[in-house]
Amino acid sequence: MDYYHGPKMEKLFKYLEQPRTLEELKLSESFIKDLILKIVSSFGTVKTSVINEITGIHWDIMEKALNDLEKGGFCAPTSGGFLFSSIQFTITRKGREKARGVTEENPYIGIAPVAYEDYYTVMELQMKDRYPIKIPSDVVKYAFKDIVGVNYAKECMMESCTIGKGIFVYGSPGTGKTFIISKMPELLPPLVIPKFIEFNGRVIQLYDQDFHKKCEEQPQDPRWVKIYAPFVITGAELSLNKLETNYDANKGVYETSPIIKANGGILLIDDLGRQRDDHEMILNRLISPMENKKDAIYIRGIPVIVHTHFIPAFSTNLDISIMDEAHLRRAPLHIFLMNPNLDDVVEVFRRNMELLDEDYDEGVLERFRKVYETRKKGGEGLEPSFAHARDVAQIAQSVRIIQNKDLIDIPILEKALNKHVLIVLQRMNIDIAQISSKIRTFRVKTGAVEEAYQALKDYSPIKISSESNSVVIDLEESKTPAELLKYLKKQDIPVDNIEVIAESEKELRRTILEHYE
Repeated sequence: MDYYHGPKMEKLFKYLEQPRTLEELKLSESFIKDLILKIVSSFGTVKTSVINEITGIHWDIMEKALNDLEKGGFCAPTSGGFLFSSIQFTITRKGREKARGVTEENPYIGIAPVAYEDYYTVMELQMKDRYPIKIPSDVVKYAFKDIVGVNYAKECMMESCTIGKGIFVYGSPGTGKTFIISKMPELLPPLVIPKFIEFNGRVIQLYDQDFHKKCEEQPQDPRWVKIYAPFVITGAELSLNKLETNYDANKGVYETSPIIKANGGILLIDDLGRQRDDHEMILNRLISPMENKKDAIYIRGIPVIVHTHFIPAFSTNLDISIMDEAHLRRAPLHIFLMNPNLDDVVEVFRRNMELLDEDYDEGVLERFRKVYETRKKGGEGLEPSFAHARDVAQIAQSVRIIQNKDLIDIPILEKALNKHVLIVLQRMNIDIAQISSKIRTFRVKTGAVEEAYQALKDYSPIKISSESNSVVIDLEESKTPAELLKYLKKQDIPVDNIEVIAESEKELRRTILEHYE
């Protein structure tokens, strides 16, 4: 299909034929010789075919470099046949001393990087007219095949990918925010990136197997890789430091940040507001690469401009006020995910059972439905959740295996339901986020407990107390973590985290224990 490998990609593939000379390679002769010497030194004795496989350098370039190293007394051929690919080279004493010094300066060993100017040119060619795009209907159908319901969310994601604009997704836990966003990259066309870039003798790593999935068709030059549009996700563990490119002295490479790895795809900041660093500082750090589609890596103090043509996506369980107007302008499309339709939740449960290859009694689906059916219709009246559907199916599988049964029946389902903590809490009428309909309890974790306590005393608390590293405060239900954070920020009080907790955790634990007894 042209969407995945059309004339434009074919033209790019022709451009990316493997260089046969140093002039075409655009890397310095000393860089190539040092790279080969480090490989020979690390092996002691190694075949030229292995060097070729590691570096991806054309045979013509490699043969000349090895001949020069041999003439310089740094390595020597030891065995082999008529073909150059069968010859073995061994390191000499002089070569080992040279390699030691080269490795101390730059320890990188691996595939030859792409010259920075080639990287920049190829990215410009690919990103220049990437948006707007026309997404074929069969691509849309494939991308959304696993999403049940939420048609308005699908429309919004299609619009986001069509014009390359950011998207903000919010709603209660278990509504499928992260899952549906993970399908967005499948709407986007693939791209070609270098595995590594060379700048001023240093190596920058772009390709990351955790986020970049290879396409079937690959360029002739093995230093480049064609990938599907990346999906880079980072959540509560995200910090300001992780948004920067950092040098790994052991590998000898600059490991790029999520901002750069997401180029051409989706960057999802999941669980916004739960990061250890101030989420507003994190959002501010993203503004420039979102706006300019470029970011800077500092190599020995010199800024190197790299592409950041990603679509930003943000998801949160908190309310929309967690992002101010300046940040929302960078993600103008939004999806509010409400509690899902009951039929959709049952369908997701059924699909998960099939995905797990589980057989089940015909009454199992109806019993699962009754958990969320209204009391007027004879059900339990619990809040339906896509997350419940997935978790209960997996727990039921575990129960079936332990009981050594052939299929999931209603007693197994009942046991699985009784094992799911959120279902148990709902059955006890316990809202873990908000015990009282009028009071919300917040725990403010901070390194300045006394200052925070004094400041929050003026915030009209219903109740307030302090712990070793936090302040616990009861406020009216209308108050949000975002509002509380803004207030403390204005008071110049550092905040590590704000979480909504039950009115009394000891009482909550006691209630749960009584339920199981």
